[in-house]
This record gives sequence, structure tokens and C-alpha cells, in this order.
Amino acid sequence: MTRKSVSRRGVVWLGWKLVIAFSVSLCLLALLRIHLQYRSVTTLAPLSVAGSHIPFRKYSGDRPKVAFLFLARRDLPLDFLWDSFFKGVDQANFSVYVHSVPGFVFNEETTRSHYFYNRQLNNSIKVIWGESSMIAAERLLFASALEDLSNQRFVLLSDRCAPLYDFGYIYRYIISSPRSFVDSFLHTKETRYSLNMSSVIPEEKWRKGSQWISVIRSHAEVIVNDGIVFPVFKKFCKRAPPLGSQEAYLFFRQNRRNCIPDEHYVQTLLTMRGLESEMERRTLTYTVWNVSGSKYETQTWHPVTFTFENSGPAQIKEIKNIKHVYYETESRTEWCKADSKPVPCFLFARKFTEGAAMRLVKEGLIGSSKNITL
Repeated sequence: MTRKSVSRRGVVWLGWKLVIAFSVSLCLLALLRIHLQYRSVTTLAPLSVAGSHIPFRKYSGDRPKVAFLFLARRDLPLDFLWDSFFKGVDQANFSVYVHSVPGFVFNEETTRSHYFYNRQLNNSIKVIWGESSMIAAERLLFASALEDLSNQRFVLLSDRCAPLYDFGYIYRYIISSPRSFVDSFLHTKETRYSLNMSSVIPEEKWRKGSQWISVIRSHAEVIVNDGIVFPVFKKFCKRAPPLGSQEAYLFFRQNRRNCIPDEHYVQTLLTMRGLESEMERRTLTYTVWNVSGSKYETQTWHPVTFTFENSGPAQIKEIKNIKHVYYETESRTEWCKADSKPVPCFLFARKFTEGAAMRLVKEGLIGSSKNITL
């Protein structure tokens, strides 16, 4: 064998080594890219509603606030009830935020309670029930409340919610628990989950529950900083048009799912973040559901309204005496507790008419917490 042929073979072998090294490098880069993309989905890259990341800031004070976040259609019809609830309370213990229609201002002409003066969000949006605008409004409320570091608990309420206890008991109940109260359960009876979500939201992480939640600050930050799950809900979780319409025919012909975003978003998001162990998986707001109609009727599954006639002492006491909630899809009984201590399940209830709320105030049905301990 000549020296020339040996040299040529060495060059060929060197070339193969370079090709192999280049190929391995490409494979590693591809794997790294896939890992980063997967990580960006599973860790939910932050993007706040306000357009900037809400940073984590540790609270070192000794007077944590409960932020009461109201989702209102326009005004607050039960403002006089909440005025009675807040009256005489040290305002260092709570704050109030209201999402109303854009341009609506709470002042002496639009509300009977000074606690709501100028508490409206200036960046509110038009909200349509059953659409992603509802959870967008919720996120705006959380974002506004997070600007105050003293706010350590966040309670989402409707404009027809009423408290069942006085402020002192509700404050101690919520503050004493290191967990969020988020109604969350496996959703197996209806087919709201769309396979179009699967690249971001695994089906086994899909959850359902009440939109009326109470969360700790770190969970509120997760909700506001989410920039991955919310866009998926906005695109694929949509309410079906009214049955019988041409829009409904086209909607279901495309194999789309009738999906109500506010009944799934927070529950699914927190589950994806691995935070279920930091939650009491129940709501603090009592609701009675009307299920008398057939599943094809549009009025089915709407909350029953409490009126003057059915909001007396016996009805309110019955709600307060509830100590556990049963979740059929999980065969799970949730025994209600706060800071590991047994407590009544519900602090609030809905929906109340003005007449019903007036009865709560006049007959003192909200109740004193003097004889209740945590």
C-alpha cells in the first residue's frame, strides 16, 4: 500500500467523521428546540393581561387584605347589602375592584355605597356570557388587584352575590387558609374538550368547576401571567349558538364543541401548573341550579334566583349547615375545611334579587360571627 493511498483513506475517514459530527450536532439542536418548545408550553410562559409580566413580590406586612372582585353587568344592584357588610370594618383589611361596562363610573349618582366610589376598572372590556371575554375580564380584575402588594387573597363575585356571614368571620376564614378555594373536578359527562387543544392542554388535565373562586396571591399571578392556555381557550372553547339557528347547524357540522370558558379556564390552568395540592377543590359561593328543562332547552342549567319569599331564615340556615360537597364524576366527597379545621362550606350565595337582599339586611340574616370559631 502506497503512502498516497493511505493519505487518501485518511482524508475520506476524516470527512466521514465530520459528517457524523455535523449530523449529531443537528440532532442535538433539534432535540434542544423540541425541549424548549415543550418547556414553554408546560411552564406557561408569562404574559400578563396588561401586557407586562407581574413579578413575584414577597409580602412582609402583618395586615393582609382580602380583595373583593366584582363582575358587574353595569351597576351593582346589591350595593346597599355590601355597604352594610363593609360598614365599620377597618379598610386596611380589604379592597374593592369592579369590572363593569366600559365608561361606567361608580359615584354618588350610580351607587348607594361609598365603598364603590371610583372602584371601576378603567381598562374594562365588553363581556359576553359564554365567551372568552368573561375570563379576560376576570384576568383584568386580578391584574388590577395584584398592583397592591397588601392584597393576599382574591375573591371573585358576581353582581348578584350576597355574603352569608359578617366581614370578620369571612376574613378569618379566607386568610387563615394557605390554599385557594377553586371548584375543580374531572369533566366526563359532556364533550366540551376539543382535540384541537391537545397540543397545549392534555385531556387528562381538563377540569370543570364554578367560576366563583377565591385564590391566594401566587395563584392570581399564575392566572394573570398566563400567555399560553388563555389563547387556546379563546380559539377553541366557544359557546354554541342557539339551537335551531343556521349558526348552530354550521357550528356542530364542523364538529365543534359547546364550551363555556369560565367554567374550565382557571381549573384547567392551575391543574396544568401542578397546583391542585394547593387548592381546596370547592367553591365558597352557593348556587342552586335549575335542571328542570330538557337538555335541548336553552334555559336549562341556569342558577335559580333567590327572591324575598325563598330567602328567609330557614333557607339561609340550610345553606350555612352544609358541611360537605359530593362530586359524582370523581366519586369524591369534599369535606369543607379551612386551615385543616372543619367549617361551613359556603361564605356567599347567589343569585339574589334586591328584595331578597333587603330581607337579609332587615332580618339580620347575614349573621354575626361572635359565636363561631375557626
